[in-house]
Amino acid sequence: MERSLRAARVATYVYFVLYGTLLGTWVVHIPAIEERVGISHAALGGLLVVLGLGAFVGMQVAGPLTDRLGTRVVVPAGGVLCGTTLFLPGLAHDPWTLAAALLVFGLCNGCLDVSMNAHAVHVEKAYGRPVMSGFHATFSVGGVLAALAGAGAASAGLRPAVSMAAIGALGVVITLTSARSLLPAAPAVDSPGSTEETGTSPAVERSGTTGRVWLLAVLALMAMLCEGAAHDWSVLHLKDVLGASAGTAAFAYGTFAAAMTIGRLLTDRLVTRLGSVAILRYGAAMAAVGSTLVALGPWMWTAFTGWALFGLGLSGCVPQLFSAAGHADPSAAGANVSRVAGLGYVGMLAGPAVIGWLTHLVALNHAFVLLTLLCVTTAVGARVLRTDPILVRQGEREADRTRERETAASSP
Repeated sequence: MERSLRAARVATYVYFVLYGTLLGTWVVHIPAIEERVGISHAALGGLLVVLGLGAFVGMQVAGPLTDRLGTRVVVPAGGVLCGTTLFLPGLAHDPWTLAAALLVFGLCNGCLDVSMNAHAVHVEKAYGRPVMSGFHATFSVGGVLAALAGAGAASAGLRPAVSMAAIGALGVVITLTSARSLLPAAPAVDSPGSTEETGTSPAVERSGTTGRVWLLAVLALMAMLCEGAAHDWSVLHLKDVLGASAGTAAFAYGTFAAAMTIGRLLTDRLVTRLGSVAILRYGAAMAAVGSTLVALGPWMWTAFTGWALFGLGLSGCVPQLFSAAGHADPSAAGANVSRVAGLGYVGMLAGPAVIGWLTHLVALNHAFVLLTLLCVTTAVGARVLRTDPILVRQGEREADRTRERETAASSP
């Protein structure tokens, strides 16, 4: 049992790296595809919304399917679909074919995203301790691999469709190879919401759980809106507001991304000691301090410090929200994760656009005050992560089972 659980954890890491690699491969080929299709930056922005729409729909479809068919079926299916559709944007020859390709690729991305996060929740529950943030940290590793592969393909003079097809095919092989290590189903848990234990009807408890999940989704929207804004505006902030060179300005996003990756590698240990509520509350508060420094600081060092604090603070927020959604009702982990991930993804897409709209009214750095307000609101709303007593007891029982298995495995 312990060996299969470790294998399932390793397989989950593999799928997160794979997802980051496949999505990153599309990102690094954007300039070449934009030139091939012959569209402007503005038109590309509109087409990226189509990608996001496809991902959102895919998430909503994959969530219930994951609960019904199991992650061992849906996760590999999502990986295969992502790998086999990755090359489609590289074949596009006009805006309409690119829109169709991005819609299909987005649908497949949404399926893999939700199903692998649902499986991560199952693995975390089986371990009986936080491991979610570590999975999210490895997503960034996939982005690095995609950048290296993209640079190599460009140096070799390969067309986007060829290099994307090659990486997609490799992704399919990795998907099928890792599928056998996935957990067959969610770990068995005591049924939450029984009248004997809680004194309330299952229908009332399901209603309360659904409401709580939507509150988690709203917090995810705010946190991921902040993350999306940092992705698209951090470099321009240093270049246009503080007058940094293009090379120096590029380190603004690098600082944010590095801080976020480091934070996610550390978060699981901190959650074990401090709890998820503290991570969300103080992490969002730290991010608020960082965005305030970015918005009001007049010097280069304040900007870099601000972006570092912003990334470090946000790093643990989204994984805790995904984890809480998956644990809220083990029988509907996929559907609940799809709600939180879907609304969060809307925030990720909306962030750059909202900041861009605000720049028509105020200076770019002053527009970042909105990020401070959202982070403060997230910190105040951290109490929603508090778990119902019945679910706490279930988690404690599962942790006890895990410790018993570990003791039995180590006994001679």
